Amino acid sequence: MAYSEILADRIRKALAHLPNIEEKKMFGSLAFIVNGKMCLTAGPQRIMCRIDPTLHELQLKKDGCTKVVMGGREYRGYIHINEQSLEKEKDFEHWIKLALEYNIQLTKN
Repeated sequence: MAYSEILADRIRKALAHLPNIEEKKMFGSLAFIVNGKMCLTAGPQRIMCRIDPTLHELQLKKDGCTKVVMGGREYRGYIHINEQSLEKEKDFEHWIKLALEYNIQLTKN
């Protein structure tokens, strides 16, 4: 299944004020790469956020969140959030903010 164009557009608009944004199709999703680091993806009926791994367990407790598992391996610091849990703008903005905050940490190193 292809990624959600609606979610991709929402992410694109949320990142429009930033320089150095690249979009790349990968793993059936559209990845948004900020400052050379994968930050967010739009997938089918969900987004994936790359967040500070120290926040992983706490953020998984939020409605609509699941661990990212690929090839049987859990990726700490990567969380899927289903589309229904992103309907309210404040909820969507929460995930964008967490992903961008972690991206700043990654690019400082």
